[in-house]
Amino acid sequence: MSDLQVRQAAWSYVLDEPVRILVADDDPILCEFASVHLSTPTATIVTVPNGLAALELLRTTPCDLAVLDIEMPELDGFGLLATIRADAVLGNLPVMILTGHEDIASIDRAFTLGANAFAPKPVNWRLLSYQIRYVLRACSLERDAGADGASEQGPSAEQMLREQCAEILRAARPFCEVARIATPEQACLARIAQLASHALADEKIVAAANGAPSLVPAEVIAD
Repeated sequence: MSDLQVRQAAWSYVLDEPVRILVADDDPILCEFASVHLSTPTATIVTVPNGLAALELLRTTPCDLAVLDIEMPELDGFGLLATIRADAVLGNLPVMILTGHEDIASIDRAFTLGANAFAPKPVNWRLLSYQIRYVLRACSLERDAGADGASEQGPSAEQMLREQCAEILRAARPFCEVARIATPEQACLARIAQLASHALADEKIVAAANGAPSLVPAEVIAD
């Protein structure tokens, strides 16, 4: 890009895609600056003053990325980050640490806990906008790659087991539909059908496999 193009693009929006960003910091001035400098026609900035308020908001309002200060009352940034990563729903949320602590221990702890990026204070808001965009795009590509890999792997072991159990039920049922068990072979088939039905567990799958909710006549199988 030429110098002229760079100057012409100087006031373009960096965060030009729909996104909701949470900024958690106990400094009201920084929160106000975040709202002013990061907001765009497509980027919504939500600010909270402490870690507990941030956690409550994340659990009730979908966000695409969280920017966390380290030193906050009630629940600090490290504690909030650890809680997010341990949460079954929030665990994959992109998180940036924004702090005046640039020592090795703070940096190492942030990334060990699962931070996606680390930005120092005082804040260069333009640079932070690019960092946020990079983190969002990197996490999106990672999720897409994971989804593609899962689809290429085919059915899971549980799915394969269910299909095999359903096939066993389909094959065994005709031999089990008798008033009484006449031979040891029929008894074995009835027991196999019973075990397969227990393995399936899901009534909908069982019914689809057999055409009826009752897999094996009650008078055939004696538990």
